[in-house]
Amino acid sequence: MKQVTFRDRVRYRFDNFMSRGTIALIGGLAVLSMSVIFIAAIMVKIIDARQEGALESITFREALWLSMMRTLDAGTMGGDTGWRFRFVMFFVTLGGVFVISMLIGILTSGLEGRLTELRKGRSRVIEKNHTVILGWSSQIFSIISELVVANANQKNSCIVILGEKDRDEMEDAIRENVGDTGKTRIIYRTGNPNSLVDLEIVSLHTSKSIILLSASEDTPDIDVIKALLAITQNPGLRGDRTVPFHIVAEIRDQKNMDVARMVGQDEVELVLIGDLISRIIAQTSRQPGLSIVYTELLDFSGDEIYIRHEPTLAGKTFGEVLLCYEDSTILGLVTPGEGAKLKPPMDTVLGKDDQIIAISEDDDTVRLSGLRDYMIDEGAIQTKKKAALTSEMILVLGWNWRTPLIVKELDHYVTPGSRLLVVADQVVETMGDACQCETMQNLQVSFQQAQTDDRDTLDGLDIQSFHNVIVLSNDGYEDPQQADASTLVTLLHLRDIAEKCNYHLAVVSEMLDLRNRELAEVTKADDFIVSDTLVSLMLSQVSENKYLNVILADIFDPEGSEIYIKPALNYVKPGQPVNFYTVVEAARRQDEVAIGYCLQALRGESDKAHGVTINPDKSQKVVFTEFDRIIVVAEE
Repeated sequence: MKQVTFRDRVRYRFDNFMSRGTIALIGGLAVLSMSVIFIAAIMVKIIDARQEGALESITFREALWLSMMRTLDAGTMGGDTGWRFRFVMFFVTLGGVFVISMLIGILTSGLEGRLTELRKGRSRVIEKNHTVILGWSSQIFSIISELVVANANQKNSCIVILGEKDRDEMEDAIRENVGDTGKTRIIYRTGNPNSLVDLEIVSLHTSKSIILLSASEDTPDIDVIKALLAITQNPGLRGDRTVPFHIVAEIRDQKNMDVARMVGQDEVELVLIGDLISRIIAQTSRQPGLSIVYTELLDFSGDEIYIRHEPTLAGKTFGEVLLCYEDSTILGLVTPGEGAKLKPPMDTVLGKDDQIIAISEDDDTVRLSGLRDYMIDEGAIQTKKKAALTSEMILVLGWNWRTPLIVKELDHYVTPGSRLLVVADQVVETMGDACQCETMQNLQVSFQQAQTDDRDTLDGLDIQSFHNVIVLSNDGYEDPQQADASTLVTLLHLRDIAEKCNYHLAVVSEMLDLRNRELAEVTKADDFIVSDTLVSLMLSQVSENKYLNVILADIFDPEGSEIYIKPALNYVKPGQPVNFYTVVEAARRQDEVAIGYCLQALRGESDKAHGVTINPDKSQKVVFTEFDRIIVVAEE
């Protein structure tokens, strides 16, 4: 082995010094500059260098000053006189040129390096009361849009995103898909939501809420549960935080709920997105317009759900409370020890500690307005006999991971003897095993393997024999735009078939991208469900108010009371003006809670929510037709 020389050691130490970074290099240059200045000042004193015509020698302090000036500015020596003085200052200036050039290069390189580091999104976030989004998926755009609306009246709102994408890529995607975020600042950080080191840079301990998204299509629940473990089981992430974390996480599979609850305990609110969307699709296929109702309830741009304690209501029945609010609509009660209850029995007496669940424009608009019995038009109230339930024929076109859940949900709602046909580009046996048809109680399910956007396939299905058609987004496409394009082609074929047969076909379709909904409206389908958007709305709502999770879960639960859209003829006489107090009273007498209405004349106008009005002004009069419907909370 070659022996290490003194030169090797010096070079090694020099290399180590150069690798220390910008600050060390600047410090080294400062030392070098001071050395040159001191040496020059000493030489001036030794050789008694002075300007031409000067009678006195230059003091050491003055020599230091003159040397420093020529080090910093090469042009200074242009006025020097006296060759000895010029000789010393010439070498000082050369050293200064070298030092300044190096300094500029180091500063430029350091600044570029710092900007590169900032673009990587790895610096620590120092914020308070901010919302943290962990993970990156297509849902993030809707979530941010809703949080921006929710934070519009706050001065210093902030959203911090930690994703595994490049910072610039995330910023460009948000700018393109969300646009102006108003007063809400968006901070981007690149990292793994499962890494303890990366989680430390987003200041979880000072956040007001944490939203967990899964970017994995193969193991989404596993990634979410692992992130929950990283957050809740690491004391270092809590800092000086004394209150529990407020975490909102999405879970796809019901079987993983118990494990996720065990990990997150009382710090996590879990949203079971698989069952949620499947239930909405199943309900909407039988009640067109229901997805618009859910969207109106969940987004921040309209009326929202609030929980309010009103001690003066103690002693009144729930039925009486329904008429006590002009600007708000009562959904249910929150009772200590029992939790939230959607549409409790009308004769339920409120206790002093009970809270009401209300739909209102804002939390400060949930205010009493007194009983309005005198505003009820008794002559307009009518009760129409309910039509007998009959068996149904349902067609499902397309296949994705939610299809078995949708089939299961449909089995809960239809009458015995109903039939369901699933057509998809999957093997029949595979579809049958996934749907577990042997467990069905009301549905007779059959399967057919075919391309759903093929006209020959659709012509051979006898479309006129089906009461409802559900068009699902296919899993076979990696790009959501391609999946939506296939769905659009299928819808156009269905519309053409229905028009040629002069047959009204009730069609509900699932879309992946909200921007494609406007394109899809040309197909005149009855309803479009943008699955990711609905999930995003729910995650956003729960992130702002964790107590909404149990209420929303009750709304979407097939057991007990749910939201239904029923003919207005069931409650009031058509063709005469009635206020909504009258509608509320008519529904109350049928043990139901009226929360809004759908006007058929506005069905196709997207700027007017397709005729859906939630929480209307109860004093305003409306003329209902035989085609209009009332939105109610009922048990069936």
